[in-house]
Amino acid sequence: MNKKGQNVNALVGLAVGVGVAGLITAFVLQIGGDVKSDMTTSSAEANATGDMITAVAKITSKLSIIVTIVIAVFIIGLLVRGFGTR
Repeated sequence: MNKKGQNVNALVGLAVGVGVAGLITAFVLQIGGDVKSDMTTSSAEANATGDMITAVAKITSKLSIIVTIVIAVFIIGLLVRGFGTR
């Protein structure tokens, strides 16, 4: 079995996962903004929706850090596996 092919497949899965996560958060933020604009200002519902929008926006700002860590772990795993075999 080709181990190099497995490594590329793992990277493709990571890329697809990050893309899907980005699309979902973008849709959630857009829908949340639309819902909030239809609510009465300073109501409990509008405040809760605003809090949700803020929380999702914070998650998306951390997405690049998460991807960097996952790629670093993947590369370290390749190095360990490559130097570990004789």
